[in-house]
Amino acid sequence: MEEYLDIIDENDEVIRQENRRVVHQSGLWHRGVHVFLFTPDRKLLIQERSKTQDTFPGALDCSVSEHIKAGESYLEGASRGLREELGIEEVKLKRLMHFKMTYGLNDNEYSELYEGEYIEESLTIDHNEVERIGFHTIPELEAMIVSEKSPLAYWFIQLIRWYAGKPADMQVFWSLRP
Repeated sequence: MEEYLDIIDENDEVIRQENRRVVHQSGLWHRGVHVFLFTPDRKLLIQERSKTQDTFPGALDCSVSEHIKAGESYLEGASRGLREELGIEEVKLKRLMHFKMTYGLNDNEYSELYEGEYIEESLTIDHNEVERIGFHTIPELEAMIVSEKSPLAYWFIQLIRWYAGKPADMQVFWSLRP
């Protein structure tokens, strides 16, 4: 089944819908969302992207990174991603930032970052999307970025930098610093 995304203008207003494949072939601006889930001791649940992913296969990524489907809100997309990729329901999410960034060749997105708390619960991992999960502190992830020993998705690097209060390659429209 074809996935359709909302195409947006420079004000993040929907102007039409288009097939995901066409969106990425043409570089059309669309929406995405990311979620950082932290354990009570401030370790971030991260995922290793499936090796079958089109972009950054096998790279480390946010707890969840999702495209927003046509007609969906950012929050709805975040909740869907948690449910579909990790089997997590009913997490209270706090909106941290609204920004735009070029994620890669022809991948232009207006996005939001949410934060929530991960309480030990069983996960149902979608192995088509996620190879495995792990837990790291922000300083550990910053060290991984510097060492370049583990591949991290480009957008994840930028989000970690922003979260740590360092310069990041994105245009932030609204933010609530953690």
